[in-house]
Amino acid sequence: MAWARSGLLPAAAGLGAVVAARAARAGRRLDFRGRSVLITGGSRGLGLVLARELAGEGARLTLLARDAATLERAERDLAGGGAEVLAIPCDVRDRGAVEGAVAAAVARHGRLDVVVNNAGVIQVGPLAEMTLADFEEALGVHFWGPLYVTLAALPHLRRQAGARVVNITSIGGQVAVPHLLPYSASKFAGVGLSDGLRAELAKEGIRVTTVVPGLLRTGSPPNARFKGRHRAEYAWFAISDALPFTSIDAGRAARQIIEACRYGDPALTITIQARAAELANRLFPTLTANLLALADRLLPGPAAEGEGGARSGWESQSAAAPSFLTQLSDRATTENNQRPPDQTATGIADAAPPTMQTVAEEQPS
Repeated sequence: MAWARSGLLPAAAGLGAVVAARAARAGRRLDFRGRSVLITGGSRGLGLVLARELAGEGARLTLLARDAATLERAERDLAGGGAEVLAIPCDVRDRGAVEGAVAAAVARHGRLDVVVNNAGVIQVGPLAEMTLADFEEALGVHFWGPLYVTLAALPHLRRQAGARVVNITSIGGQVAVPHLLPYSASKFAGVGLSDGLRAELAKEGIRVTTVVPGLLRTGSPPNARFKGRHRAEYAWFAISDALPFTSIDAGRAARQIIEACRYGDPALTITIQARAAELANRLFPTLTANLLALADRLLPGPAAEGEGGARSGWESQSAAAPSFLTQLSDRATTENNQRPPDQTATGIADAAPPTMQTVAEEQPS
């Protein structure tokens, strides 16, 4: 028939497929009201922003994090807004502690519907300054942690229609960024774990979403660890994390993640820059490799003899950071509970961002 030969039939078939896909996605819509949601790394940064958004939709929350003081501030912040929240100090690298925390969440809320594996750690510096312990810690938090949490949660998720697992990975798990090698290697492992879980749990009705964020303004740089020429490393990292054309607001990112979770989308890459990096690495691997090698040459070198060791971002500040270039990220530091644990203000956003303070090393979430 003429209309078929003219290409109208393929076009109609394509349109029908799009309509069917959208209808199927709409049918997967999850209402978070009354759902039990567990968030690792939930005491600050992106985890806390996600918790606030989900609390606004009526979810019942369980937050896991290592630092009890930071966790307590987050719990007060959420409960003050009317959220039902359980806060449990927990290191996700400890399988026994994870299993106990999941059991406590189910005992408190009576069920478990959604798991968000968000806990994170980051070490910044050249390979020459990194140790095996840095790689082991990163893998413990970004690979073993999500695996332990998911395995502990699965018996409970299987009982709930529409159960979800959301794994927050990173563009560093798609494109290895210089001076972030333990982080990137462990995030690559996290992406593989998440994608594999998605394939194997689909038949059980559990939808797994792999989230690949670019740079988010969560306020986390002061709580990262820096090695080598730590002030110079902190400057480039903090500035990159703060500029509006290299990063996006954590609230915008959280809302995108929640929408992907709501509909059980298989994957979400956040920021145009991250999507461009993914595409460039696939289509132009040689060019991407050369650009990354050039970036490595431009980044700070190892520390002088006797000046090595890890320092927190709080200990690595300079005239370059904090500065007007990092204002957006500095504001997020206060808003998202990224202050050092020795700050005892009763609220989260009621104090000015700290400047030159020395604190015990604390991992970003």
